[in-house]
Amino acid sequence: MLENNEHSIKRKYGWVNQWAKMTGERAKIDAKVNNTYIVYATKDGLVKEFPNGEVKPYIEEGQEKSNEL
Repeated sequence: MLENNEHSIKRKYGWVNQWAKMTGERAKIDAKVNNTYIVYATKDGLVKEFPNGEVKPYIEEGQEKSNEL
């Protein structure tokens, strides 16, 4: 079983946090192998992270930059 520390969230299924972390790490590996990027959500919105570590805001094609929600 996974070790819990005082900073971890107590869940009925504590392994879910580790599984989610490993899934994200696997996505980064796949992006590097395929020379592409991953997209994920932050508190500021969606971002693209490239294999070289560069992070840019994600803007869909045809979508203009705006402050609308």
